[in-house]
Amino acid sequence: MKSKILIAVCICLVPFITQAQIKGLMQKAKSKVNQRADSKVDKAMDDALDKAEGKPANDIAAAPTTQPVQPAPEVSSVKSFSKYDFVAGEKVIYYNSFDSDAEGELPTGWNTNGSGEVVTLNMLEGKWLRMHKGFMYLTDNTKQLPENYTMEFDVVMQLKNNGWMFPELRFGLLAYNNDTANLNIYLKERKKYAAFTATIYPGDKQAKANLESFVDEKKYFYTENKVFESLPQYYGKVAHIALQVQKERLRIWVNEEKLFDLPKAISTTYKMDQLFFEVSPTNYAEEQYGMFVSNIKIAGGLPDTRHKLVDEGKFSTTSILFDVNKATIKPESAGVLKEIADVLNQNTDIHIKITGHTDSDGKAEANLTLSQKRAEAIKDELVNNYSIDASRIETEGKGATQPIADDKTKEGKATNRRVEFTKL
Repeated sequence: MKSKILIAVCICLVPFITQAQIKGLMQKAKSKVNQRADSKVDKAMDDALDKAEGKPANDIAAAPTTQPVQPAPEVSSVKSFSKYDFVAGEKVIYYNSFDSDAEGELPTGWNTNGSGEVVTLNMLEGKWLRMHKGFMYLTDNTKQLPENYTMEFDVVMQLKNNGWMFPELRFGLLAYNNDTANLNIYLKERKKYAAFTATIYPGDKQAKANLESFVDEKKYFYTENKVFESLPQYYGKVAHIALQVQKERLRIWVNEEKLFDLPKAISTTYKMDQLFFEVSPTNYAEEQYGMFVSNIKIAGGLPDTRHKLVDEGKFSTTSILFDVNKATIKPESAGVLKEIADVLNQNTDIHIKITGHTDSDGKAEANLTLSQKRAEAIKDELVNNYSIDASRIETEGKGATQPIADDKTKEGKATNRRVEFTKL
């Protein structure tokens, strides 16, 4: 076998060598072949010894920690989220996609009891915060939340079974009760005033999730573990998590699936102030897993689509999301699109104009074109998937020419990236 490999190597090198070099290269090729063969033998012996000693096989160590092991999800059609009924709040309170943060550093203003860094991921858009096992992370939000609000973020779980239990992902909100934002004490004592925590327990075949809330360090509410079968298909891909709070009521979605709808889950004794994330300890080495989060948005209020469009004649939303610099509608836009379609189907005499708006990043002409294409994409979605008569809909794009918020802030930019529906 070695002889055949040696001959094949020499044949490949013939066009590039002289007669005088052949003897030396033959010896070098022979040495190289032997070296590779020895390496394979060594690896086989190491694997056998590891197995005998009870060590788990390390078959993902070579995968870079800043790249998911699978490509972005194939799910791209809004129609695939047909059961999704989440609609974001009307006013953006907090937004962060780490666009202005330096790679390799913790995001500006965040706090942690360990380490974390902003990274880019292969085949995925934007920047992401990589979180590490055993550590908690507090965002840079400083605004107290109203009694009704929504929260969204994207997460990538880079997980591959290596013989140990996967690390758990925890997220939720806590109350500062007029303390200074991001105090170190809340990295360990998030239950001091009030908090709720959702925990996802990833598994190889299925995941589980539960929720618990606290008031004055005492448990206020909790759920049993709920089986979450669809999550493993998203390992290494983007999963979208959304929460909606209406006073005591809490609802949580992961992608299209509604995990919880709990009428009395949260105490109203304190108002929530801060979003946190936490990754549990695990036996996995750092290079064997990855937990990443991005595109975080908290919005206040609960939109009343029908009243705004039918009675007031105008409905504006930041809930219709698109791929970066594209007119491709993201699946998690399905909730608000369905609400608009329901209003139009129930009020068949209404004609509307869809107006797309962007922030000021990029060239003005490109933004104008992009906003027009996005408005047209929404019209196509309403016509093709919700059976709205095309003659009832006009479209236009305004680019960044009509901002309604400070375009120098992250929250202002998120607010300006909106779509308006106007009754004609």
